[in-house]
Amino acid sequence: MSESASSERYEECRTTADWLLSSTKVRPTVGIVCGSGMGGLAKLLKDPQVFKYSDIPNFPQSTVHGHAGQLVFGTLNGKPCVCMQGRFHLYEGYTVQKITLPMRVFKLMGVKTVFLTNAAGGLNQDYKVGDVMIIKDHINMPGFAGINPLFGPNDERFGVRFPCMSDAYDRELRQLARDVASELGYSDFLQEGVYCVLAGPSFETIAECRMLRNLGADAVGMSTVHEVITARHAGMRCFAMSLISNMSVMSYDSQEKANHEEVLETGRLRAKDLEKLVSTIVGRLEHNSSS
Repeated sequence: MSESASSERYEECRTTADWLLSSTKVRPTVGIVCGSGMGGLAKLLKDPQVFKYSDIPNFPQSTVHGHAGQLVFGTLNGKPCVCMQGRFHLYEGYTVQKITLPMRVFKLMGVKTVFLTNAAGGLNQDYKVGDVMIIKDHINMPGFAGINPLFGPNDERFGVRFPCMSDAYDRELRQLARDVASELGYSDFLQEGVYCVLAGPSFETIAECRMLRNLGADAVGMSTVHEVITARHAGMRCFAMSLISNMSVMSYDSQEKANHEEVLETGRLRAKDLEKLVSTIVGRLEHNSSS
């Protein structure tokens, strides 16, 4: 990608952000990305304004069942928010730069903190279906093959050429989440671990699951990491959670098979707890943030 293409990408994001800001009076400081089956978070926003992705200039389209495909503006516990009901994935055929475009649009709209949720397969055998894992770190497997949203010329208007990722998942927000979960009585199903992203859309083989577990991954999924890399590059704080929607198959004797319907059903069962957890954390942001 050339320098001119990099500049065009900035202008593309600027155009999208300006269009949205001219279409709503909300000036979001918090961005929320809803994972599979977890779009209900957007329904908590007061005085919502909804924009279909198909109506937003330069925005990709969500093609996955369980992803509504709309951007919702409103307030959550008094905080101005923008919420993505449906995200984009590599397996839909988009470039990694296109699936992370919303993060840069968030930045240009004034977002300071990004909350991301996803559905993931549990690799850690101590986990159970329905557990919620706070992500403390990630393994970007596609990145090992050169698939990184920051690949190509760097645009300094977004961030530095070589951004640090050892602090990708904000420590203060993770502690706040643990405190809130304890208060809400959620400690029994709260975990904290490492998330590994793969490109998908096929679920992992048994050998792949075993390898990922040996590498130190506690859960595996097909999203979130590239968004986090882009958000951190742009200087936004990140907090992410995985809903363990199925346990990855680790034994050749097992008859279990991963499927997307199970993912969505687990999301429905745990949705209210996740919504309460995120909304409470958002409500306390100003007391636990230096940004």
